Amino acid sequence: MIKVGIVGGTGYTGVELLRILCQHPEVELIAITSRKEAGMPVADMFPSLRRRVHLAFSTPEDAALKDCDVVFFATPNGVAMRQTRELLDAGVKVIDLAADFRIADIAEWTEWYGMEHACPDLVKEAVYGLPEINRAQVKGARLIANPGCYPTAVQLGFLPLVEAGVIDTSWMVADCKSGVSGAGRKVEVSTLFAEASDTFKAYAVPGHRHWPEIRQGLNRMAGFSGDESVGLTFVPHLTPLIRGIHATLYCRLRQDVDVQALYEARYAHEYFVDVLPAKSHPETRGVRASNLCRIAVHRPRGGDTVVVLSVIDNLVKGAAGQAVQNMNLLFGLAENLGLTQLPVSP
Repeated sequence: MIKVGIVGGTGYTGVELLRILCQHPEVELIAITSRKEAGMPVADMFPSLRRRVHLAFSTPEDAALKDCDVVFFATPNGVAMRQTRELLDAGVKVIDLAADFRIADIAEWTEWYGMEHACPDLVKEAVYGLPEINRAQVKGARLIANPGCYPTAVQLGFLPLVEAGVIDTSWMVADCKSGVSGAGRKVEVSTLFAEASDTFKAYAVPGHRHWPEIRQGLNRMAGFSGDESVGLTFVPHLTPLIRGIHATLYCRLRQDVDVQALYEARYAHEYFVDVLPAKSHPETRGVRASNLCRIAVHRPRGGDTVVVLSVIDNLVKGAAGQAVQNMNLLFGLAENLGLTQLPVSP
């Protein structure tokens, strides 16, 4: 059995990790931390986990994290980087669901996240945990930077076109919508029911923290280095949903290609990426509570503009599910073990 610890078990990604891991046949939950809720049984906070999770929250100092085989950090940005080295030195693998190890350029990370990095040397070692691209590297890693939710939907949506070199990478648009759970389990006016329901709005148009992560991923797909870069416009929107991301992606072809066949071939052997038939329109409820990314690709009126529709559950394939997918790879298990849940409908 894989002994697992979770640092930061009281947020939405934390409870989603617990939901998935307590059903995983090869996992033993050892520790779940929360400074504020230390001593409280997990099932008292999350009744959905009654009779499945029997642990109480503990402080990080009291938790037996060094006795674990792998520790997940479901914490705010800036937490994992201060505790990871000690765990790695103890032989524990680390999967960080925050952004501490995602961006290779430390100066750029500091610019976007507003703090000095505590362990820049480990950023160089960390593997970006998008299995559909970095599966081989993930298998041999000890530190995984789990991708963000928007970056997962956008990169999987653009991947076949960028890899094939058939689009103008100087003009790429990601028009994305997210449910309110993407903002985390904290009290903010903008996510109150009366503020977020029955409305729809863009936010962070001048710049969102996921933009450099997406751009970095697209540059790697394109084989760019140095001053070369894709031209990416990323606009996120808040929708009156609890779960889900819908990414509508735009780009222009440089050569004629059967885009449907291209996507079907690229993802033919990917368990968690489902390319829908031509002319389809995926919905967020078609992936809700699952680790799936569903994609449809269009060429309106047969022109040179490609429109890609990419949908995921932001808490699963966009966070906890993908983290468990990475854990399976780290320990030589079937990649879909514990992650075969079907989407919930209605």
